Amino acid sequence: MGFTEQKRQSLEKLSRKGIISALAFDQRGALRKMMAQFQEEVPQRQQMEELKSLVSEELTPYASSILLDPEYGLEASQLRDRQAGLLLAYEKTGYDASTTSRLPDCLPEWSAKRLKEAGADAVKFLLYYDTDGDSDINQQKQAYIERIGSECLAEDIPFFLEILTYDEKIADNSSAAFAKVKPKKVIEAMKVFSKGRFNVDVLKVEVPVNMAYVEGFAEGETVYSQEQAAAYFREQEAATHLPYIYLSAGVSSKLFQETLIFAQKAGARFNGVLCGRATWAGSVPVYIEKGAEAAREWLRTTGFKQIDELNSVLSQTAVPWTDKL
Repeated sequence: MGFTEQKRQSLEKLSRKGIISALAFDQRGALRKMMAQFQEEVPQRQQMEELKSLVSEELTPYASSILLDPEYGLEASQLRDRQAGLLLAYEKTGYDASTTSRLPDCLPEWSAKRLKEAGADAVKFLLYYDTDGDSDINQQKQAYIERIGSECLAEDIPFFLEILTYDEKIADNSSAAFAKVKPKKVIEAMKVFSKGRFNVDVLKVEVPVNMAYVEGFAEGETVYSQEQAAAYFREQEAATHLPYIYLSAGVSSKLFQETLIFAQKAGARFNGVLCGRATWAGSVPVYIEKGAEAAREWLRTTGFKQIDELNSVLSQTAVPWTDKL
């Protein structure tokens, strides 16, 4: 069945001139932890819903779309700018840290059909994947993604697969040890899930290197020269025929923008971003310590500045997804 006219129309809702400049705020467990750093009591549902609503209302006029979760983000989805598309997350937050398998799990009361009925223009699912990991576990993960892809195919809705790589034997993803194996992990995972059997329409992926270990960007130990890093970006580009967009992975707004420029110069023809904490993270302490209106003012000033700068970088670096399809 492939890429249908309905999917094309949905992708057009999620992008501007073929560039996906999407705001990611589907964080649940991570948001709860961020909030807990600035208050003694356990963060409440109302707080999470209110902050998501503030971000959606204030920043979606400057984004092509927003990614939210159906657990805390449905009210926020109704407050987004009418020109902004909507992605809804299908996965449960977090994973079982007692094992290395990190098996995927859908939200039990949701389906691709229900997400579409809730207004989603696309379904997003996050998968933790270690291409060098246990083969039986990886077969389970692949079968799981096949099921979701088939659901999305049946509903004629775009399927965005977010791949987060890890190593079953390396606990710290920010370490130099993981930086050395990350390029292979990212690139090989993209090759796997670009196969037609998964019915993925857009890949949401990490950049193939940890920029904190790239010569010229690193403040300490280096793992890659700039030439090596650039070669990995080119290898990533060659790994898939699908449109792909970058996630910000919690790095600073400045570093993320610098990374996009580096990727483009290296030869990466990425099709946009789904950028979360690099844009809105600074609003969290303001919201907790000073209240909703102070957070709104932060979003209108600093938040706007960061998303505006990112859009400027995207206009110079990303290419339309229509070039891929």
